Amino acid sequence: MAPLLPEDKLCPQCHALVHADELEALRNQALLLERGGDAAKSRDVWLSMLQLLPAGSNQTQWIEDHARSLERSSSSAPVAPKKPNSWMKRLGPLAPLALLLAKGKTFLFAIFKLKSLFSFVAFLGIYWALYGAWFGIGFAAMIMLHEMGHYVEVKRRGLPAEMPVFLPGLGAYVKWQAMGVSLETRALVSLAGPATGVLAALIAAALFWQTHNPVWAALAHAGAWLNLLNLIPVWMLDGAGAVLPLDKVGRISLLVFSGLLFWWTGEMTLLLVTAGFGWQLFRKVIPTDGSVTVQLYFAGLLAALAWLLHAMPLARY
Repeated sequence: MAPLLPEDKLCPQCHALVHADELEALRNQALLLERGGDAAKSRDVWLSMLQLLPAGSNQTQWIEDHARSLERSSSSAPVAPKKPNSWMKRLGPLAPLALLLAKGKTFLFAIFKLKSLFSFVAFLGIYWALYGAWFGIGFAAMIMLHEMGHYVEVKRRGLPAEMPVFLPGLGAYVKWQAMGVSLETRALVSLAGPATGVLAALIAAALFWQTHNPVWAALAHAGAWLNLLNLIPVWMLDGAGAVLPLDKVGRISLLVFSGLLFWWTGEMTLLLVTAGFGWQLFRKVIPTDGSVTVQLYFAGLLAALAWLLHAMPLARY
């Protein structure tokens, strides 16, 4: 392994950002200043990050564009206070309607921010119509908990994120800004959703054992299966983000572990997880120093989901 040179911005072997932790700290500082209304100081912090990023990268371009927008914001002259609206008096009873139209942009913006709620209601309606009220509500709630696991983990780290958006019949997603974030942080955010999903499935299983209502068994099985499917380390699934900080030893160990879980349970989704780890061994970019924390976290989720599927087979209910 070739040693890093002082001028290196990317690791020659894994192409990860050399100063990822420092960039993350600066990013959090800039965001706090920005949220506090200090656009000028926030801009200075963003620009200081350019010294730690490779020239011409997407991150560099984004920072330069964002700094220009902050400069325009900080240099804008304050708007002089308006005189009392005499025209409001002239409109008489039509004044409330005129005021509503004048505030239309704010109103529409508020409606747009409710897209998460609207999409969740549509999502809930689809599964309610297909499988009935109890399963529909429970299933939609489990998907909501999964996505909120991602959202809370992102916000806990001081990073910007939007509330989940639900796609009826397809799934849901949380949009967040991962620029300058370390591979381990990205993995922990990816695993936070399945971790919350495991908790939701365990609650459903406990309710089944308490009440013997087969709806809870169906919800526990469906939740466990969907979260396990999400841990397949391919494409845009959570497993693909979680595998990023793992070295070859970590990927091989999880391949063997998921294979053993498949042998124990016979659950075909575990075979897909195993195949996914096999494919990840042939990726061009693999870290040389893997994250043991992520490896153990990943293994724990696989074990919990395999046990849930073994304990809640649908054919039994």
